[in-house]
Amino acid sequence: MSSDIIDEVREKSDILDVVSQYVRLTRRGSSYFGLCPFHNEKTASFSVSPSKQIYYCFGCGAGGDVFHFIMQYENYSFGEALKYLADRAGVALPQMEYSSAAREKARERAVLLEIQKEAAKYFYYQLRQEKGRQAHQYLTGRGLSEETIRSFGLGYSDKFSDDLYKYMKAKGYRDEVLRESGLFNIDEKHGMYDKFWNRVIFPIMDVNNRVIGFGGRVMGDGKPKYLNSPETKIFDKSRNLYGLNIARSSRKNTIILCEGYMDVISMHQAGFTNAVASLGTALTSGHASLLKRYTREVLLLYDSDDAGVRAALRAIPILREAGINSRVVNLEPHKDPDEFIGHMGAGAFEERLQKAEDSFLFRVRIAKREYTMEDPQGQNRFFDRIASMLLELSDELERNLYIETIVKDYRSFGVTAQDLRKRVQAQAMKGTPAEDRVRPRSTEKPVKKEDPGGTSQKLLLTWLITYPGIFSEVEKYVRPEDFVTPLYQEAAKLVYAQLREGKVNPGRIMGEFEDPEENRRVAALFNTEIPLESDKEQQKAFADTLYRIKEESYQKRNREWNGTDMGELQQLIQAKKDLEALAQRREEIHVDFKE
Repeated sequence: MSSDIIDEVREKSDILDVVSQYVRLTRRGSSYFGLCPFHNEKTASFSVSPSKQIYYCFGCGAGGDVFHFIMQYENYSFGEALKYLADRAGVALPQMEYSSAAREKARERAVLLEIQKEAAKYFYYQLRQEKGRQAHQYLTGRGLSEETIRSFGLGYSDKFSDDLYKYMKAKGYRDEVLRESGLFNIDEKHGMYDKFWNRVIFPIMDVNNRVIGFGGRVMGDGKPKYLNSPETKIFDKSRNLYGLNIARSSRKNTIILCEGYMDVISMHQAGFTNAVASLGTALTSGHASLLKRYTREVLLLYDSDDAGVRAALRAIPILREAGINSRVVNLEPHKDPDEFIGHMGAGAFEERLQKAEDSFLFRVRIAKREYTMEDPQGQNRFFDRIASMLLELSDELERNLYIETIVKDYRSFGVTAQDLRKRVQAQAMKGTPAEDRVRPRSTEKPVKKEDPGGTSQKLLLTWLITYPGIFSEVEKYVRPEDFVTPLYQEAAKLVYAQLREGKVNPGRIMGEFEDPEENRRVAALFNTEIPLESDKEQQKAFADTLYRIKEESYQKRNREWNGTDMGELQQLIQAKKDLEALAQRREEIHVDFKE
């Protein structure tokens, strides 16, 4: 693909507009911040820079240009991301010309999707055979019609643990690619065998109606009761929701979030086609970002037992941080939507949906259970807890509205709106709940520690990108070859070349680095910061940075000199003189830090 076409798509795909479809962003200075969609966090560390046209997470290190964001979020190849953004921007693409690496990645994904589709057809067929009678009876016994079974592509995996494997081998698929599909287990005793056997099968589809994985419910008393595909190159359970491929086009104003496959299927059959469920995992920020693309309000429909209440309490703040309003549906006295609809009917279920409780007031009501409200100490601790919750609300009007409602609901305890506002203010003096929370242990790989000269190199590159006007002064003292870290030197060459042409484009620079780890490190290059308050501090930091880079460059060349090359010796002597001259002029160097 022509670099001109890629640049045109990049220029017409403003990263702020694109990322805002997935992440709720708030302006902070010249950048925008939100919760990172690539790892779970409670404090916003994900930044988007409109001026640089790049994103970067200070928590997990994810970063890149608009292409990398779509590739990482949607699990797309570069070609798929390019097509998506080109369609969005109205750019007509010529015939795609893939690099060998891109072609191979696209081929691997295509084969994996093909295998999932073949497996879905196989399971669907097995359900309609004599061996699948028990599974079919289970589904019809749960009240599912033949039309519903067909529309969800439900199936059955045979009792023999090598049945699907033999079927796939007969289709000509190699063990290497079958191993990547998530459909098979391997051990020394049995070799490769089916992951799903003797189970009702629920195909999992992405929003584009492509089968990407499976869920299976065991027939009998086997464990685990439900089994899901592991994560693969095409299946990320933290960013996919069961039933969303249908719910996204349901034309409803809300999406109903429930717990399991059968809940979703039962509700769809009853006409509630806006129901979805997470895939064997708690709701994540990735799920919330995905939901935000299709709705502004989510109805939480978890089981009415303690586990369901805990799940709802975990989901509410995640949805709120993503900018999604939520309400909680009360199913009592029934346990789940399948049971409720079976006993009460779709009409009564619709009434419960309409009467869904405001999620903040739900949290208040559940919190009340933890305190002995018959004695003053219990009441005091309860209202202290409520004040902490109210403090989480950044919008003052919203907070006041909730205070008035809570006072009305709990007026029997004699609390007034003024009392509650004073308690909120007292809590604020202690520190916000966000400051007091213990951050969850990250599941991301730790970012490697930087090499000694790395910080100065990163800082200078960040400054060159942010303040291109300083380039004329930088070029007097530091060349790209002075960047001793190979990756930074490569990035410096690209930055210098663009600055000499008169316009720097960080997104285009990042597009030159295809390796994901290199891309993360280059993203960090353009997001290095040190707190500088005064102009004097800025000038000193700038001069010190130039000196450190030149000093590290000289020391590296000195270490690597073989002791015999006289030409190199002359260059070392000159480098030493340049370093000494820079040291003497450090206080005279002055640049204008203006974007």
